[in-house]
Amino acid sequence: MSQREPVWLKILRIALGLLFLFSSISKAVDPVNFGITMNDYFVSFGMGFLKPIALLAGVAAITCEFVLGCMMLLRVRVNLTTWGYLLFMTFFFFLTLWLAVAEYMEIHGIHYFGVVHDCGCFGQVVKMSNMTTFLKNVVIIIPTIIVFVNRKRIPDIGLTQLGQWILVALFVAIAVIFQLHCIRHLPAIDFSDWKKGNDVVKAFIEQPAKKESSFVYRSNADKAEVVLTEDELMEKDMSFYDNYEYVDRTDKEVEPGKKAEIDGFNMLDENGADHAFEYINPDTKVYLLFIHDVNEVKTKSMAYVRTIVTDCDQRDIPFVAVTNSDENDVEAFIEKYQIEFPIYRNPIDPAHGPFMVRDAIRSNPGLIFIDKGVVKAKWAWRDIPTKCLD
Repeated sequence: MSQREPVWLKILRIALGLLFLFSSISKAVDPVNFGITMNDYFVSFGMGFLKPIALLAGVAAITCEFVLGCMMLLRVRVNLTTWGYLLFMTFFFFLTLWLAVAEYMEIHGIHYFGVVHDCGCFGQVVKMSNMTTFLKNVVIIIPTIIVFVNRKRIPDIGLTQLGQWILVALFVAIAVIFQLHCIRHLPAIDFSDWKKGNDVVKAFIEQPAKKESSFVYRSNADKAEVVLTEDELMEKDMSFYDNYEYVDRTDKEVEPGKKAEIDGFNMLDENGADHAFEYINPDTKVYLLFIHDVNEVKTKSMAYVRTIVTDCDQRDIPFVAVTNSDENDVEAFIEKYQIEFPIYRNPIDPAHGPFMVRDAIRSNPGLIFIDKGVVKAKWAWRDIPTKCLD
């Protein structure tokens, strides 16, 4: 007769399983983003040479977390699963402890380490500081240890060992296939400022803080002071100014300013002129091709691009591109593929960004159709249509 799992232990086990599933799925919907985060970690720890495997490392980490979550939830190979949880959480406990300490030292000017400030543990769904991430791991490692210590009280699922390994293989396949789909096409959930339906023209606008002015005037007769708003002052007639003299003005912020959601995006030509608002405005349709790096563009992708460029020309719809690559690389790219549409540049600091082109669409190249400033459609290069949208 198999041992019955205590209710309190079952609750802890299910909570841990759901937590790992949520964490892995929140990253799996955009594995390219987590690959970027992995590369940031590599650079931070002086291992920038590992950039070529950053995406692979990200996919592997997400898959591992997803599989462990499924195994914990369904009681598959419990002994192995609890060991996996313990090792996983112990590693990230000490990693995030170091990141929290290093970030604290950077903030207080003690020493600069170049640490990653967003752990990426929940992808772009939930963003956390390193200290918050560490405290989160402190909370999680406690039930992890409790479940590990009591692992013999949790019975395996009622399957043979072969059946359990088949389940594990199925979990791996689900995680990998889903991520590969998101990599080859676009994220299952788009968290970018350029997601479908967004008005990017409004996102370009920076809203200044709203201030309310008050004016202090002193009576010529009894020296009493009055405080008036701008509207109240406008209602006064000239006799008021004969009897009162101006003393002071105070400005009070009644509504904080709002930074532009899309800050740092431009489309510069060879002379440095910015054409962004020429194409992205409330009156224009445009097909905008985002090229992260012209040197990494696959030849096959340009065949997809040429087809829709031809249709855009026939319909007289602007088709332009923007890239982070430097001028020499762009010139070589234009010559190689005999490009006839304009390619503008969005110069960036290669280490610190802002990575506007990369973050707009997770495909190199990727195409966005913008109609009157609103994003109507996005395509990875494999999915670019042959005809323009009506």
